[in-house]
Amino acid sequence: MVTDLMDKLTHIFGQGLSNSFYPVPQQAIGVGSAFEGWSPCAEDVVYRVLVPLSPPPGHAFHLELDTAGMPQRNFCVRVQLLCTCTREQLGENMLCFLHHPEEELKRKQDPSLVHTLCTGSYLDVEKTVHWFYRFVRVAWLLLPQSCHWRLMLQPSSRSCKFQLSKDKESFMVEMIFGVRQGDSDIFVGSQPTEVGIPSTTWLETYAVAEAKFFRHISRKAPHDSWHCKCLQLLTRILMGVGFSSYTLKTVVMHLLNTVPLTRWRRRDFRQRLEDILKYIHCSLETKRLNHFIIGNERFPMEISLPSDFRVAEPLNLFQHLASNPDAHTKARHEYIHLLHR
Repeated sequence: MVTDLMDKLTHIFGQGLSNSFYPVPQQAIGVGSAFEGWSPCAEDVVYRVLVPLSPPPGHAFHLELDTAGMPQRNFCVRVQLLCTCTREQLGENMLCFLHHPEEELKRKQDPSLVHTLCTGSYLDVEKTVHWFYRFVRVAWLLLPQSCHWRLMLQPSSRSCKFQLSKDKESFMVEMIFGVRQGDSDIFVGSQPTEVGIPSTTWLETYAVAEAKFFRHISRKAPHDSWHCKCLQLLTRILMGVGFSSYTLKTVVMHLLNTVPLTRWRRRDFRQRLEDILKYIHCSLETKRLNHFIIGNERFPMEISLPSDFRVAEPLNLFQHLASNPDAHTKARHEYIHLLHR
């Protein structure tokens, strides 16, 4: 239902904004635990989708890396105006933003993206989200789902969140916006992050590549594979313990890449749980947990990555433990707490 809803929203976008110069939403991509098959709690599940944005006619997106953002790489999306005089000569109904007088542009054409959703010449996350919220309010009335479901928009500055409810049914959808890096499955996204980050900052996200990895595994694994149940169970147990679900997901992805898929059946359940806990323990002792995608030469070739990703220096997700003895001691105590559970 979420996929169908997003397809219909994208279609209405295409019709309603065909003559404007806002970003062009592409088909939404399901990401996160709900689409990967291991949501820890059915009642609180959030269906996250990443909506790729393409530049409108006469515009181009250029990603500029903010090197101060490591280990989470940050980017700015610079919006460049392009000459469209040739398109005008071919009879297309569009004036060139670069070579037509400003007064004529104001009279005859909608403003460029630089003048609507940018701060300076950079695409602004918060302005983009606010614009999309306004559109969803209007577009919802045109959708067949509006006859049976009630839409409640949830406040958020870096993503578009809404709840759909009908009788006793209810579920939450979160739309994150992204700009693709080249033709790869790596994006820079608007996902929420720590307070104080500039609204022109977009964070590198691996969510699409990770979701494709889980689909890749599901195609190759036996139909009775329990790899998602392992992840689901341990994530439930982890609630209230200091380890993040992303840490656990990273460990399971590493093991799925090394333990044969025929050994993830129900009869192997206990052994795989022990493998996951041993992997976490070893990572704690060495203060090192490699990112699953960056620097992983064994990552499936069918999933497209930027050219330097597979040979890059592996990113250590436990770097904070190596540089902070107190954090390391706390993490070891949390691991013992996890074992007791």
